[in-house]
Amino acid sequence: MKSMADVILILKERNIMQIRIVKLRLLILTSIAIFLSGCSISDWYNGYYVERSANKEIQKKVDDYYNSESPQMQELRKQNQAYCLNLAAKPENRIAKDDYPNGLFNQPMFSRCMIDRGTPTYESYGGVLQRKHDEELRAKGKRVM
Repeated sequence: MKSMADVILILKERNIMQIRIVKLRLLILTSIAIFLSGCSISDWYNGYYVERSANKEIQKKVDDYYNSESPQMQELRKQNQAYCLNLAAKPENRIAKDDYPNGLFNQPMFSRCMIDRGTPTYESYGGVLQRKHDEELRAKGKRVM
């Protein structure tokens, strides 16, 4: 017959083995749960992927807009851009805003200057087209809101 001490040692070894298996299973389950909750496919698709594809699409449209211009128009755009940037960046034309002691770059003035000089930027081009469309409708006698 086995002694009492041998029986106790055998039971402790079984307990230790069971605890190690349980700890290993708990570790695996916890790591899988953390991985799946932190990286869900819908978050990736709706966040990162959609934003990246939208940026690519808009950049392609911007490139198409500027590349479709004639070489003379591109040269005129460079001259107008230098002039309008200088005009909008002058200290007296800066937009006063709290927490900005030197003011902010006057983007509306830059856009208006580029439109007035005949080379609208891509961002302001949609507004130019809308104004032309509204003028055409007014010329036909239709009301435009």
